[in-house]
Amino acid sequence: MIDGTAGVSGRRDADEALLDNPAALAEADPGDMLRHTASAGAQVRESAALAAEANLSVLADDGRPRAVVIAGIGTAGRTGDVLATVAGPRCPVPVIAHRSAGVPGWVGAADVVIAVSASGRSPEALGAAEAAHRRGARLVAVGAPDSRLQSIAEQARAPFIPVPRRAPARASLWALTVPVLLAARSLGLVKVNEADLAETAARLDADADRCRSNAESFVNPAKSLALGLAGSIPIVWGSSPLATVAARRFGDTLSANARYPVVTGALGEAGRGRVGLLDGVFGGLAEGERDIFADPAEDDGDGTRLRLVLLRDGGLNADDDTDEPLAVEERRADAVQTLAERRGVRCDVVTAEGGSALERLASLIAVPDFASIYLALAHGLDPMAVPAITEMKELSNQ
Repeated sequence: MIDGTAGVSGRRDADEALLDNPAALAEADPGDMLRHTASAGAQVRESAALAAEANLSVLADDGRPRAVVIAGIGTAGRTGDVLATVAGPRCPVPVIAHRSAGVPGWVGAADVVIAVSASGRSPEALGAAEAAHRRGARLVAVGAPDSRLQSIAEQARAPFIPVPRRAPARASLWALTVPVLLAARSLGLVKVNEADLAETAARLDADADRCRSNAESFVNPAKSLALGLAGSIPIVWGSSPLATVAARRFGDTLSANARYPVVTGALGEAGRGRVGLLDGVFGGLAEGERDIFADPAEDDGDGTRLRLVLLRDGGLNADDDTDEPLAVEERRADAVQTLAERRGVRCDVVTAEGGSALERLASLIAVPDFASIYLALAHGLDPMAVPAITEMKELSNQ
């Protein structure tokens, strides 16, 4: 039986007017998730400075590793996906995101393990750090200061990058990601320079300003996206590997912050089966019964429908020496938009901006991050307090 814990209560229908009332938004967001999310640019700068103090250059002393394993769960696990996509297919060694306890059986002295945990106590990160130390693998640890993870790193005489715990892990993606990227740079696996970090931080700052709570819905891209998704089943597809990481990140935040079920993935995968959702009972079949002359703003909401969110990269192909656009991915994205239009399924498009892969990724993550919070607030949900997450940890003794 639900005990009335904060965050369980809410309303099924979104309150659109609330999103244009800054005072009401502040009251509905007691955990300051909007403010924490707006700190993404500051997280990049702070984490870069903390990583610089950790003397990551010692990682290069033993040369290039055979493989790099990034161990963590949830948002910490996403840092491995970010590293893999920023490193790209030309990365000279495998980059593996590992979300289970311990490390793969083949990990040994020739490998590097990066253990990541915002709290510094997740079983996955702790188990990986201990196993890496036992097997003689090079170790890097990223997490809360004065935590069990830091103790293991000190025992192993391994670099530790402290990430101050000021927000839930899901609002700390950039604080956790930057140290992972800089560790990989020390190993010669990625080319992320100070200019890339500065431009990424500036991009996140600019998007935070566009998505601020006192910007009205018609000029605030995050509020507009949230209102478009309200009452729907979101499908979020990325047009490239980089955009797919952002799509899966949006799925994480929609589920945790707004408590929405969501389908995420790559357009390539979608074209092999999941695109059929557009023809299904929540897609074309439902849309075929809609009055085409009805005002969308006066839709009675009878029946749940799909809402497609397409994250388009449009960057350069890392596999192509001619630096031509990602033609295949772009054609596929055009095709999916056309299919959605033909079936009456509404589609929102977020297009990447920026020069480096890291900045483009940031531009695809920032607005959706805010949108997930605004969607939660519109439903009367506290995006900070998620009772099911707390209860899950208690029941599993984590």
